[in-house]
Amino acid sequence: MVGPHPRHKAGFQAARADLHRAAVDDLLARGMAYRDYTSQEDLALERDLARAEGRVVRSVWRDHVGNYDEAQPFVVRLRSPQDGETVVDDQVKGRISFQNKDLDDLILLRTDGTPTYNLAVVVDDHDMGVTHVIRGDDHLNNAARQTLIYQALGWDVPVWAHLPLIHGPDGAKLSKRHGAQAVGEFADLGYLPEAMRNYLARLGWGHGDDEIFSDAQAAAWFDVKDVVSAPARLDWAKLNHINNHYIRLAAVERLSEEVTKILAGRGTFLRPNDAEILHRTIPLVRDGAKTLLDLADNVTFALKTRPLYLPEKIQSLLTDETRGRLKRLSAVLNDLVPWEGPALEAGLRAFAVSEGIGLGKIGPALRGVLSGGSPAPDLAGAMVSLGQFESLRRIEDALSPSA
Repeated sequence: MVGPHPRHKAGFQAARADLHRAAVDDLLARGMAYRDYTSQEDLALERDLARAEGRVVRSVWRDHVGNYDEAQPFVVRLRSPQDGETVVDDQVKGRISFQNKDLDDLILLRTDGTPTYNLAVVVDDHDMGVTHVIRGDDHLNNAARQTLIYQALGWDVPVWAHLPLIHGPDGAKLSKRHGAQAVGEFADLGYLPEAMRNYLARLGWGHGDDEIFSDAQAAAWFDVKDVVSAPARLDWAKLNHINNHYIRLAAVERLSEEVTKILAGRGTFLRPNDAEILHRTIPLVRDGAKTLLDLADNVTFALKTRPLYLPEKIQSLLTDETRGRLKRLSAVLNDLVPWEGPALEAGLRAFAVSEGIGLGKIGPALRGVLSGGSPAPDLAGAMVSLGQFESLRRIEDALSPSA
């Protein structure tokens, strides 16, 4: 069994309070722990003295002999060894030695009887049969302290594996200023869960040169001993590449549902026939989408309501000459069958030849008329997405006197 577990919840810890106290009572009975009645004022003085002398805090109650004043508040501390070393054989970091003289007598129970983190995780993990503890290397120092607790209780110490933390592109610890921090935030940014699993598995670990792999492959190949010890850096370009890969593999129905939710969050709700438009459009635009947010942007042109607002830049392309050509093109397109990509591409090229021009003479204006200035695929793709009726109506609207 691998830990740690979600023991941070107050209700979870409260339910296990009896186990925590029983472990401390056992340590007290065997002299492996002691009551510390040091006041906050005296503790502050001892900390100052210890800092000045370059040592850890040692309570005067550690070697107390005699009765205690039961009426006074106290904490319970572990009686840590003061000589020798505590060794953590880490699966990622290797063998790490901590000098016991540098480890203080950590608190096990607070004055109100509640357990500290280090005691709670040891007792809970032992009780649940946890054999391997895999966590961030910011907990490495805790491994030494928890090892001492395991040893004092006479329990087997679990296998430790402390993974390097993920840093931002600048090498600093990942934070809000890098764009996202929690996994849920990456979902909000339009990253698919399988892409995140693939990318996160690849951070600090790898299987040869494989960049893309399935969950099943990762499970079969992974060994915690292969994790590198240096911190990994979040690489947005690589994450986007992997996410694009999975967007291209995903079922159109699934992507349509995701895009529909994103658009609804932006205040755009689909009309009855828009689902069909999405199914036609997504396969034509998803190759260029790094995220689901990009995909939502890329389908927006096809969902616009006529008449489209044409930005000034597009209107400036609609010269009298271009209007005349678009009107003649509209007549050709009206009779075009089938309304499919290859036929549209051939029809556009043939029309340009008949006009004695390159397609670039009318392409930008036609694209603007069809998309309203939003991102869109190539001309043939845009017209396939819109369908014949909608494509011709958008051209007609742009050429009308009121446009």
